[in-house]
Amino acid sequence: MHQLKIATVLLCAISGATTSSVWAQQAAPAPAATPAAATPAVAAPAAAKPAAAPVKGFTPPASSSGQTIDSIAVVVNDDVITRNEVAARIKSVEQRMKAQNVPLPDPADLRRQLLERMIVERAQMQLAKEMGVRVDDLTLDRAIGRIAEQQKMTVQDLRNEMEKEGTPFATFREQIRDEIIMQRLREHEVDAKIQISDSEVDNFLEAEKAAASEQVELNLAQILVRIPENSSPEQIAARRARAEEVSRQLRTGADFAKMAATYSDASDALSGGDIGWRNSDRLPPLFTEQLLKLKPGQITPIIKSNTGFHILKLVDRRSAAEAQAVAAVQQTHARHILLKVTPTLSAAEAKRKLLELKERLDNKAAKFEDLARLFSNDGSAAKGGDLGWLYPGDTVPEFETAMNALKPGEVSEPIESSFGFHLIEVLERKSDDVSKEKQRNAARNALRERKLEEATENWAREVRDRAYVEFRPDDQ
Repeated sequence: MHQLKIATVLLCAISGATTSSVWAQQAAPAPAATPAAATPAVAAPAAAKPAAAPVKGFTPPASSSGQTIDSIAVVVNDDVITRNEVAARIKSVEQRMKAQNVPLPDPADLRRQLLERMIVERAQMQLAKEMGVRVDDLTLDRAIGRIAEQQKMTVQDLRNEMEKEGTPFATFREQIRDEIIMQRLREHEVDAKIQISDSEVDNFLEAEKAAASEQVELNLAQILVRIPENSSPEQIAARRARAEEVSRQLRTGADFAKMAATYSDASDALSGGDIGWRNSDRLPPLFTEQLLKLKPGQITPIIKSNTGFHILKLVDRRSAAEAQAVAAVQQTHARHILLKVTPTLSAAEAKRKLLELKERLDNKAAKFEDLARLFSNDGSAAKGGDLGWLYPGDTVPEFETAMNALKPGEVSEPIESSFGFHLIEVLERKSDDVSKEKQRNAARNALRERKLEEATENWAREVRDRAYVEFRPDDQ
């Protein structure tokens, strides 16, 4: 189930740890002495010493001998991370890395990496709480339903699979809730504050025209040695020395993924530093300048940015069509009826129902738009299933392939996609140049993506640097 990622529906991977209680025992102070009374004829027995009071809310078992059940690893503002939480996260990440064939770093390095990530997550969740970011159960249920749909299973199947792997479904639900909260927080704190001016779009399009006739896509991995905010020259020098040591080990044959998992401060560290495919025009110029000099498999020298010291690996490169080319494209005006697979509607039943609807359409016994309003589970149902004019890439591949095979006026057989089962009707087609507005939107998205990654890293750094963090020794 490692492929179960909220990113499939929310752009993000499932991660995080649930907050557990902290159990400790504190000795109650001795009661104050009472005023002396007249001496009795027979001395009363000595008062028993009060027993140590347990932490509120915790009743030790009868067999308890005062042993610590859990203890504090780190204090983060007014919250704590316990050693049991750290151990559970280490176990989870080790299982995932082994499943992905990513070499495990030294246990001490792995613990340090994970602890730092947990500190950042805890500080961000505290900020979300302060800002009143909440996710109600209905929203959470819908998100989990979409995850199950993406995996082509029911919610009950998903629950069974999670519990078979040893993850209680209640824990999984809270992990998803935290992910949605974090996404909403990032949208408010980072995404919404990124502004792209018209002049930036104009400059981008001009640069595109002047660029080489063939764009390049790069598959990248990175190691980031972060520079804390307001660092002294000595701290910066120490971070550079760390980056230079990493670079030296890489040059002598060290595995890049293992080094990333051991030393990188980026959020992708435990994925071997994998960034994935990026258009060269969507990367910071100081990265592109170095990367375009490399052959696949090579690494860059140390690159300093506002975030820290980067070492990038060019995993692969490939050609892409000219971004600025204004090519004639085929647009399709289509409509559809969507039936989603749910706990009450199986895939076989959805397909059978659509075959019945298609038979009614073929026999002219009903109109497509009327059936869409009655039966479709899509937001387009109110418009008779009308999706408007579609460009290539506007729909999922299964839908687009089936739609492109239809003639105007023709209705498809039931088509399965990640959303469910569709009946598709093509109304008309036309060839059109990519509109100027579409070009500008693409340019704006490229600029936003370019700014977003660095802005997110900077924001996470600021939240971490503002937090009060106290590491507790193992004997406390």
